[in-house]
Amino acid sequence: MSTAPAPEPRDPKAALIFDDPLNQQSSDDTDRGWGERADADSAADLKRFLDEKPPHHI
Repeated sequence: MSTAPAPEPRDPKAALIFDDPLNQQSSDDTDRGWGERADADSAADLKRFLDEKPPHHI
């Protein structure tokens, strides 16, 4: 009879996942993070465009 300690529970994040990665949507498959702002209006968009315009585009 052995008195070995019980194994520690595994971290679920560390488990290997064998799913197909192409079945999941990645963060770059969405419009989020590409400059779109949900709360901006057209006047704010124009101001941002003019503020961020490179100097050679006068």
